[in-house]
Amino acid sequence: MSFEVVEKFENKIAEFFGSPYAVAVDSCTHGLELCLRYKNVKKIVVPKRTYISVPFLANKLNIELEWKDEQWSEFYELGDTKIFDSAVLWGRNRYVSGSMMCLSFQFRKHLNLGRGGMILLDDPDALEELKKMSYDGRLPTIPWRRQNISSFGYHYYMTPETAQLGLDKISEAIETPPKKWTIDEWPDLTKMEIFK
Repeated sequence: MSFEVVEKFENKIAEFFGSPYAVAVDSCTHGLELCLRYKNVKKIVVPKRTYISVPFLANKLNIELEWKDEQWSEFYELGDTKIFDSAVLWGRNRYVSGSMMCLSFQFRKHLNLGRGGMILLDDPDALEELKKMSYDGRLPTIPWRRQNISSFGYHYYMTPETAQLGLDKISEAIETPPKKWTIDEWPDLTKMEIFK
Protein backbone atom coordinates (compact mmCIF):
# COMPACT_ATOMS: atom_id res chain seq x y z
CA MET A 1 0.00 0.00 0.00
CA SER A 2 1.47 3.37 -1.01
CA PHE A 3 1.15 6.96 0.07
CA GLU A 4 -0.92 7.57 -3.09
CA VAL A 5 -3.79 6.12 -1.05
CA VAL A 6 -3.31 8.93 1.49
CA GLU A 7 -3.42 11.54 -1.27
CA LYS A 8 -6.60 10.00 -2.68
CA PHE A 9 -8.24 10.15 0.76
CA GLU A 10 -7.09 13.77 1.21
CA ASN A 11 -8.69 14.67 -2.12
CA LYS A 12 -11.98 12.95 -1.19
CA ILE A 13 -12.22 14.78 2.13
CA ALA A 14 -11.26 18.12 0.55
CA GLU A 15 -13.90 17.68 -2.15
CA PHE A 16 -16.62 16.82 0.38
CA PHE A 17 -15.86 19.76 2.68
CA GLY A 18 -15.32 22.20 -0.21
CA SER A 19 -11.68 22.86 0.63
CA PRO A 20 -9.03 23.34 -2.08
CA TYR A 21 -6.51 21.22 -0.15
CA ALA A 22 -6.22 18.75 2.72
CA VAL A 23 -3.32 17.30 4.70
CA ALA A 24 -3.90 13.95 6.41
CA VAL A 25 -2.42 13.60 9.89
CA ASP A 26 -2.50 11.02 12.67
CA SER A 27 -4.83 13.05 14.94
CA CYS A 28 -6.79 16.28 15.07
CA THR A 29 -4.67 17.53 17.99
CA HIS A 30 -1.48 17.01 16.00
CA GLY A 31 -3.10 18.84 13.09
CA LEU A 32 -3.79 21.81 15.37
CA GLU A 33 -0.22 21.65 16.67
CA LEU A 34 1.24 21.72 13.15
CA CYS A 35 -0.91 24.72 12.21
CA LEU A 36 0.11 26.59 15.37
CA ARG A 37 3.77 25.82 14.67
CA TYR A 38 3.47 26.84 11.01
CA LYS A 39 1.89 30.19 11.93
CA ASN A 40 4.23 30.69 14.91
CA VAL A 41 1.25 31.48 17.15
CA LYS A 42 2.15 32.91 20.57
CA LYS A 43 -1.28 32.70 22.24
CA ILE A 44 -4.39 30.54 21.92
CA VAL A 45 -7.88 31.25 23.20
CA VAL A 46 -9.67 28.00 24.08
CA PRO A 47 -13.27 27.39 25.18
CA LYS A 48 -13.60 26.10 28.74
CA ARG A 49 -15.57 23.18 27.35
CA THR A 50 -13.59 21.24 24.76
CA TYR A 51 -11.32 18.23 24.61
CA ILE A 52 -8.42 18.41 27.07
CA SER A 53 -5.65 17.94 24.50
CA VAL A 54 -6.34 21.38 22.98
CA PRO A 55 -5.32 23.52 25.99
CA PHE A 56 -2.43 21.09 26.63
CA LEU A 57 -0.94 22.44 23.38
CA ALA A 58 -0.20 25.74 25.11
CA ASN A 59 2.12 23.98 27.54
CA LYS A 60 3.65 21.79 24.84
CA LEU A 61 4.40 24.75 22.56
CA ASN A 62 5.25 27.18 25.39
CA ILE A 63 2.58 29.67 24.33
CA GLU A 64 0.02 31.67 26.29
CA LEU A 65 -3.35 30.09 27.06
CA GLU A 66 -6.50 32.15 27.61
CA TRP A 67 -9.87 30.59 28.49
CA LYS A 68 -13.14 31.68 26.95
CA ASP A 69 -16.78 31.03 27.84
CA GLU A 70 -18.03 30.08 24.40
CA GLN A 71 -21.20 28.21 23.41
CA TRP A 72 -19.62 26.80 20.27
CA SER A 73 -21.21 24.32 17.91
CA GLU A 74 -19.39 22.02 15.44
CA PHE A 75 -16.15 24.04 15.47
CA TYR A 76 -14.39 26.99 17.09
CA GLU A 77 -11.42 29.24 16.33
CA LEU A 78 -8.34 29.32 18.58
CA GLY A 79 -8.48 33.08 19.18
CA ASP A 80 -7.86 35.14 16.04
CA THR A 81 -5.56 32.58 14.44
CA LYS A 82 -7.82 31.34 11.59
CA ILE A 83 -7.07 27.87 13.00
CA PHE A 84 -10.24 25.96 13.82
CA ASP A 85 -10.76 22.91 16.02
CA SER A 86 -13.34 21.13 13.85
CA ALA A 87 -13.06 17.72 15.49
CA VAL A 88 -16.83 17.12 15.56
CA LEU A 89 -17.68 18.86 12.28
CA TRP A 90 -19.11 16.81 9.42
CA GLY A 91 -20.84 18.46 6.49
CA ARG A 92 -20.64 19.07 2.78
CA ASN A 93 -19.07 22.42 1.76
CA ARG A 94 -18.46 23.50 5.37
CA TYR A 95 -14.87 24.70 4.83
CA VAL A 96 -14.30 28.31 5.97
CA SER A 97 -12.28 30.16 3.33
CA GLY A 98 -8.88 31.43 4.45
CA SER A 99 -8.70 29.11 7.43
CA MET A 100 -7.01 25.94 8.59
CA MET A 101 -9.71 23.56 9.87
CA CYS A 102 -8.64 20.42 11.72
CA LEU A 103 -10.91 17.37 11.58
CA SER A 104 -10.91 14.22 13.69
CA PHE A 105 -11.49 10.62 12.66
CA GLN A 106 -11.13 9.27 16.20
CA PHE A 107 -13.40 6.32 17.10
CA ARG A 108 -16.29 8.48 18.44
CA LYS A 109 -16.38 10.76 15.39
CA HIS A 110 -18.72 10.50 12.41
CA LEU A 111 -16.06 9.06 10.12
CA ASN A 112 -14.65 6.55 12.59
CA LEU A 113 -11.16 5.34 11.64
CA GLY A 114 -10.01 4.71 15.21
CA ARG A 115 -7.40 7.46 14.83
CA GLY A 116 -6.50 10.14 12.34
CA GLY A 117 -7.29 13.67 11.30
CA MET A 118 -7.15 16.14 8.45
CA ILE A 119 -6.18 19.78 7.99
CA LEU A 120 -8.37 21.62 5.47
CA LEU A 121 -6.80 24.72 3.90
CA ASP A 122 -6.60 26.88 0.77
CA ASP A 123 -2.99 28.13 0.89
CA PRO A 124 -0.68 26.14 -1.45
CA ASP A 125 2.49 27.27 0.37
CA ALA A 126 1.09 26.15 3.72
CA LEU A 127 -0.02 22.90 2.09
CA GLU A 128 3.52 21.94 1.11
CA GLU A 129 5.03 23.02 4.42
CA LEU A 130 2.41 21.28 6.57
CA LYS A 131 2.79 18.12 4.50
CA LYS A 132 6.55 18.18 5.10
CA MET A 133 6.09 18.93 8.81
CA SER A 134 3.76 15.93 9.18
CA TYR A 135 6.27 13.64 7.40
CA ASP A 136 9.41 14.26 9.49
CA GLY A 137 10.33 17.34 7.44
CA ARG A 138 10.34 15.50 4.12
CA LEU A 139 8.09 15.13 1.11
CA PRO A 140 6.39 11.73 1.20
CA THR A 141 6.85 11.03 -2.51
CA ILE A 142 10.67 11.05 -2.46
CA PRO A 143 12.89 8.81 -0.27
CA TRP A 144 14.13 10.96 2.59
CA ARG A 145 17.80 10.09 1.99
CA ARG A 146 17.55 11.81 -1.40
CA GLN A 147 16.11 15.03 0.05
CA ASN A 148 17.87 18.05 1.48
CA ILE A 149 15.60 18.40 4.52
CA SER A 150 14.87 22.08 5.22
CA SER A 151 11.91 21.81 7.63
CA PHE A 152 11.52 20.41 11.12
CA GLY A 153 9.23 17.41 11.09
CA TYR A 154 7.04 15.79 13.70
CA HIS A 155 6.17 12.25 12.53
CA TYR A 156 2.43 13.01 12.53
CA TYR A 157 1.49 11.51 9.17
CA MET A 158 -1.51 9.30 8.45
CA THR A 159 -0.63 5.75 7.44
CA PRO A 160 -1.83 4.38 4.08
CA GLU A 161 -3.77 1.70 5.99
CA THR A 162 -5.78 4.35 7.87
CA ALA A 163 -6.36 6.29 4.65
CA GLN A 164 -7.63 3.13 2.92
CA LEU A 165 -10.05 2.56 5.78
CA GLY A 166 -11.23 6.14 5.28
CA LEU A 167 -11.79 5.52 1.57
CA ASP A 168 -13.71 2.35 2.41
CA LYS A 169 -15.99 4.14 4.89
CA ILE A 170 -16.46 7.63 3.41
CA SER A 171 -19.48 6.83 1.22
CA GLU A 172 -21.46 5.56 4.19
CA ALA A 173 -20.37 8.57 6.28
CA ILE A 174 -21.58 10.96 3.56
CA GLU A 175 -24.97 9.23 3.37
CA THR A 176 -25.50 9.06 7.16
CA PRO A 177 -26.64 12.15 9.12
CA PRO A 178 -23.97 13.13 11.71
CA LYS A 179 -24.53 13.30 15.45
CA LYS A 180 -25.36 16.76 16.78
CA TRP A 181 -22.90 17.40 19.60
CA THR A 182 -23.84 19.72 22.48
CA ILE A 183 -21.54 21.83 24.63
CA ASP A 184 -22.59 19.86 27.73
CA GLU A 185 -20.70 16.81 26.46
CA TRP A 186 -17.45 18.44 27.62
CA PRO A 187 -16.68 19.34 31.24
CA ASP A 188 -15.42 22.77 32.32
CA LEU A 189 -11.69 22.18 31.98
CA THR A 190 -10.79 25.18 34.16
CA LYS A 191 -12.10 23.24 37.18
CA MET A 192 -9.62 20.42 36.66
CA GLU A 193 -6.59 20.23 38.94
CA ILE A 194 -4.13 20.35 36.03
CA PHE A 195 -5.28 23.86 35.06
CA LYS A 196 -5.45 25.41 38.55
